[in-house]
Amino acid sequence: MNYTEQAIDFACGQDTLIGVLASPEVAGPVGVIVIVGGPQYRAGSHRQFVLLSRSLAAAGIAVLRFDYTGMGDSTGDQKDFGDVTPDIGAAIDALLAHLPQVRQVALWGLCDGASAAMMYCQDTRDSRVAGLCLLNPWVRSEASLARAHVKHYYTRRLRQKEFWVKLASGKVAGAALAGLWRNVRMFRAGAATASATRQLTFQQRMALGWRNFNGDILLLLSGDDYTAKEFVEYAGMDPAWAGLLEAKQLVRHDLPGADHTFSDSGNRAEVETYTLNWLLQCTNR
Repeated sequence: MNYTEQAIDFACGQDTLIGVLASPEVAGPVGVIVIVGGPQYRAGSHRQFVLLSRSLAAAGIAVLRFDYTGMGDSTGDQKDFGDVTPDIGAAIDALLAHLPQVRQVALWGLCDGASAAMMYCQDTRDSRVAGLCLLNPWVRSEASLARAHVKHYYTRRLRQKEFWVKLASGKVAGAALAGLWRNVRMFRAGAATASATRQLTFQQRMALGWRNFNGDILLLLSGDDYTAKEFVEYAGMDPAWAGLLEAKQLVRHDLPGADHTFSDSGNRAEVETYTLNWLLQCTNR
């Protein structure tokens, strides 16, 4: 299907945000808002968001990718990913205003973009959001990173014969062993701190957004990415996340060998295919 791309601007409070809207000739009832992850702008790493938007638009799905306040071409002061709920709401308003035939949206986010999408749902309970597409959600803390390193790096190293040979020969540096012990202590300390405080963390806001969301959820996880491993570990042990990875509305795909941003062309194509198929299933219900 043919589609067009146009730059649009829209208000977010006193600031002006800039986005690119990919509009198919005949847009379906559900569009997509691409939420960027990390301190970057609307193109994404290796133009991932550009290519995704064009792929979906060619299949009849309208897509808006945009710059947060203070990023790219948008005005204002840069925000933390936990504070972009107004930006996401403004982007939804803009997409629906430009294409009245689009009545609902799916939020598509990578890394802390996925985290921001969940927090948006918790903050607003916006009924216009029909689905969440979450890629390698960010739950980083010192404790979660330490746990991931202990389980996925050090456990693998301890199973390797060459490690023990090096250890016996004195070739394993004391710094490496100290690093292992430091990670174990950080994980234990982080768990104790989390249990001692009642303050709502951004990870808990994410979990509440997921738990209270009634729409469809697509979860895509990279096999070669500590952020993805941290997320699975965190969701598996934190009480706020209990049962969420087994939720009925969840479709999950793990991509073995994929890095954090799915930079390999084959992995990127898989992401596009999984996203499109999931969106078509959601809109056909």
